Amino acid sequence: MTDCGCEQARRDLEEYLRHEVCKTQHTDITEHLERCPACRDEALVAKTLTDVVARACRESAPEELRDQVLQQLRSAQATHH
Repeated sequence: MTDCGCEQARRDLEEYLRHEVCKTQHTDITEHLERCPACRDEALVAKTLTDVVARACRESAPEELRDQVLQQLRSAQATHH
């Protein structure tokens, strides 16, 4: 396999982190990240951010907030009918 370079690694980073690139691309990007500290750091930031957002999406909103949002939605719907 060959190092794909910074441009391709950064362009395909999101798909790489979601395992949505072909096996060859995955291997090439992995090799690049092993050799390039700047891209490896960018990948770490992207992975950390993705993990934090995913964890936050699994949490429920406080009931008071949900009630306020639902009340505002109902109010908005009532004024548009």
